[in-house]
Amino acid sequence: MRAWIRQLPIQIVLATVATIWVFPFIWMISSSFKTNREFLSAGLGLWPRQFRVDNYVRAWEVANFSQYFQNSVIVTITTVAIVVVISALTGYALARVEFPGKRPLIVLYAATLFIPKGYTIIPVYQLIRELGLLNTIPGLILAETGAAPVLFALLFMAHFSSVPKELDEAAELDGATFGQTFLYVMLPLAMPMVATTVVLQFMWTWNSFFTPLVLTLNNPDLRTLTVGMYAFVGEYNTDWTGLTAAALISIVPILSLFLLLQRYFIAGLTGSVKS
Repeated sequence: MRAWIRQLPIQIVLATVATIWVFPFIWMISSSFKTNREFLSAGLGLWPRQFRVDNYVRAWEVANFSQYFQNSVIVTITTVAIVVVISALTGYALARVEFPGKRPLIVLYAATLFIPKGYTIIPVYQLIRELGLLNTIPGLILAETGAAPVLFALLFMAHFSSVPKELDEAAELDGATFGQTFLYVMLPLAMPMVATTVVLQFMWTWNSFFTPLVLTLNNPDLRTLTVGMYAFVGEYNTDWTGLTAAALISIVPILSLFLLLQRYFIAGLTGSVKS
């Protein structure tokens, strides 16, 4: 009983912080069921006077979110798949293969993480245009994939470096090639890191705004969800309730993926290796 009383202040503080943290999200859910008039007049009130499901219908159909959602799914899933493959292979090679200049190369590779995206969008745009992929889904995928593997390749390298080399030697004695060792021995041990890469890259690509905006300016049908939200912002007014409904539609896939992979995601962040 005394222990419970001692922990009560901490629990109250944590509950208060959690409420403050979650309140904007709950308020957004509530606002997505209100009218625009009530949205502007209700303040921080949570309970709508009248539930308006048509906000979601307007977001999905009238604002063309069905097409934007499809574009986001195609771009995000393809980008995630490419990034996982490239990052895992690069990380494994950097961790297990010795070659001249390896350390300076890793330092230079890591330094590219500190280049702001705004400085690279012009050469990326020029490259995509020269390849004839401007205003296309493949061009958008290529642009999103470009710099993404750097961070994850370094994380995979650190992960594979922590795995005992005896596993590689045992696989070689069994006749496994370098690629087979990676595919059947090392990659299964890296599932937490794969899950971490999937979740983070999915979130970054799904929420990406600047690159899709620049590369789809001349073809609105190729917009992703984040860029498509501009449809609710007019010159003289804004459809706030439609915007909140659209925001919730865009959040659902990220939350679903995180809940599905949270166990592996947390294990990957803590650097654990399941043996």
